[in-house]
Amino acid sequence: MKKAVFPGSFDPITIGHLDIVKRGIKIFDEIIIAIGDNTDKKYMFSKEKRVEFVERTFSAYDKIKVESYKGLTVDFCKKNNIEFMIRGLRNPADFEFEKSIALTNREITGIETIFFLTSPENSFISSSIVRELIRNRGDYKLFIPKGIIL
Repeated sequence: MKKAVFPGSFDPITIGHLDIVKRGIKIFDEIIIAIGDNTDKKYMFSKEKRVEFVERTFSAYDKIKVESYKGLTVDFCKKNNIEFMIRGLRNPADFEFEKSIALTNREITGIETIFFLTSPENSFISSSIVRELIRNRGDYKLFIPKGIIL
């Protein structure tokens, strides 16, 4: 069975994340959406809320699991016998950032990273933009999966 992990903070989950997972599930038998904590980030939503949002988004998908974790993503992968990581790329800056992490992960663990280019209609969407819309009472609902109530 080919399993992959799609790690992130998902603060909050966006339709861009949803698009990447839907495309990834065509390739992998199972995807674990792994919700971690980045010590450099200040979160708008608690980890429990973020897990709840992602679980609600993918409740109809048998091949998708949602878990939270602490520490290095590669350690989570090794613990769960996962050989592949999924990452979405919106722009060249994302690629440069993600490339360094992917090469490091492969060097120390052998875990391969599979990159998906975002769909053009989602290429500008980020959790940061959604959080800014939420803070300023903008119409964020266009950019998060249906059924998520913030």
